[in-house]
Amino acid sequence: APAHARTGWPFGPLLREELRGMVGITSAVCATGAVMALAVSVAGLWALPVFSVPLLLAQLSYRRYAAVRATYRQTIASLARATEIAGYTPAGHARRVAGLGVAVGRDLGLSGAELTVLEYAALMHDIGQLSLVDPVPSGATAGLPVTEQRRIALLGGAVVRQTGVDAAVAVVVERQADPCREQPVAARIVRVVNAYEEKARDAGPGGVLTALEELRLATAGDYAPEVVEALARVLSRGSLTEPAAG
Repeated sequence: APAHARTGWPFGPLLREELRGMVGITSAVCATGAVMALAVSVAGLWALPVFSVPLLLAQLSYRRYAAVRATYRQTIASLARATEIAGYTPAGHARRVAGLGVAVGRDLGLSGAELTVLEYAALMHDIGQLSLVDPVPSGATAGLPVTEQRRIALLGGAVVRQTGVDAAVAVVVERQADPCREQPVAARIVRVVNAYEEKARDAGPGGVLTALEELRLATAGDYAPEVVEALARVLSRGSLTEPAAG
């Protein structure tokens, strides 16, 4: 409830994700408590420290896992910045697409694992542009011919696979330029949010509403209508904030 009130995200997906995360922990704590109670009745208080050791080790392992995951994400973010450093995309573009994309995915009810794949794919969605001899102005690939968009997407997916990232991330990057009806949900989200960011970035006052209207007009073929409407809901909760200028 506090997260719902703070962010405005749908209550159902938030509750489902919270319960999913608590099931394993709650089961383990309850089982350990029951075993410890039985052990104390048989072996006395010496059973308490003996049975506490596995819990402490599990906590240390979890902290190490969290640290590794944080480092992993930082590595992906650094790879995503390669296109910015090389001058192919505006500074902060990948980060903005990832942040907005995750918000849209959460609005659509994606699970935690799906949101992680979406975030990583959004961070690296432009990495295929490094194959271009001449950078696209402002990195705006949405205006390129479809064949060129797909070529860049496939090259980007190939690069992602070489990094050792989850193959599901590479699939999203590869398929972001496919016809929307053939795309997985994460690829649909990346495509819509990337196009929105490109359209609204330098549009000035009213650019957000103009970009949304352009996306809605293109839902017949290029963009998934349910994703565009989810994007509109997310933006309305954020008071239709203008993207940072490139």
